[in-house]
Amino acid sequence: MKSRVTWIDKQLKSHPPKNVESEILCEHIKKERETAKAGKRPYYLKKPELRERKLMNKYNELKEAGKLDAFMEKRRRKNASKDHRFMPYRRSGDA
Repeated sequence: MKSRVTWIDKQLKSHPPKNVESEILCEHIKKERETAKAGKRPYYLKKPELRERKLMNKYNELKEAGKLDAFMEKRRRKNASKDHRFMPYRRSGDA
């Protein structure tokens, strides 16, 4: 029974990204319906734009919680370690 409860918790925690995506799509569809009623042509949301909006939502949530600075610092460190991995140890001309 306890393992079942933990499994359900994991399932619920893994689904929020899909919920965020569906919320963004629903919001966009509502706006497009309103513009279609006004006589404009529909604009379909592309994957990169959806990804960008998801990221904006994530940053806004972190900013509201006051955790944005820590998140950005962590991301900077991660990117710096990736950059250092590809740095050569010495110049090719020096022997």
